[in-house]
Amino acid sequence: MNRWLDINTDDPRNAKVLILGIPFDGGTSQEAGAAEGPAKLREFGAVYMPCATDDWHLLDTQPVVYDFGDVDMSGTWEESFARIEQEALAVMRYGKFNLFLGGDHSVTIPLHKAFAKAREGEKIGVIHFDAHFDLCDCYDGHIWSHANTEKRALDDIIDPEDLLFLGIRAAEPEEVGIIRREPAITVLSASDVDEMGWKECAAVIADKFQGYDHIYFTLDIDVLDPAFAPGTGTPVSGGITSRELINLVRFILKNLPVRDMDIVEVAPPLDVNDITSWAAMRIIEEVFSYADRNL
Repeated sequence: MNRWLDINTDDPRNAKVLILGIPFDGGTSQEAGAAEGPAKLREFGAVYMPCATDDWHLLDTQPVVYDFGDVDMSGTWEESFARIEQEALAVMRYGKFNLFLGGDHSVTIPLHKAFAKAREGEKIGVIHFDAHFDLCDCYDGHIWSHANTEKRALDDIIDPEDLLFLGIRAAEPEEVGIIRREPAITVLSASDVDEMGWKECAAVIADKFQGYDHIYFTLDIDVLDPAFAPGTGTPVSGGITSRELINLVRFILKNLPVRDMDIVEVAPPLDVNDITSWAAMRIIEEVFSYADRNL
């Protein structure tokens, strides 16, 4: 069993947070390495401080976490994505808080599909934190790359009014065209976060998703400025700070119906002193703390 702060349970029915690793980076377009993200985060999770949140909420003996391990990534791209969707759907059906550890951002494509099946008949939305829109229809000859994530979501599971981006600061011409044609898509750029402040951005997020039953929250670690997350495949200068990200994640968990979340694009081989993995672990700690107190 993978150890998470010794707060594991050996039965997923007794957990508050279920974890599934997805060690895949075949959809990356620049630097690989995100396939090693789940293993690194588990390594850190076994030794991380049990009270790392700002209010020092102690995680010590409660059985908060069950870790299913990693999805098998052998075989073709299509076979791997089919397994991701199938296994994620099985995890989601336990009715817990589900945390998926990538992997590059292409893994969110089958995760989105599983999410839509698990929440069939309900009003669903997507919050996407990233430096990039990932709205290309086809990129580097692929329709399942990490640049296609939310285009596939718009094709398959949601409408434009159900999608919100935060942290964007790079775009392909094709993506700019989609954003201009679809004003119902909400975009809070990295500049918006800087100029408006995280609290005003949080208010925009909360207002948009009033009345939704479930929201999928996908967090690409490159939403952070490379000063805070250098270990990622497509870093873009000018991102948000770790402090802003922590505040926004805490707000979203507390105020919106998020029970399905991923953290993707953590690439340990590209990191400096494990800065990026530690940043991701800080967010995982927020998830554990929230779940322990509220679920």
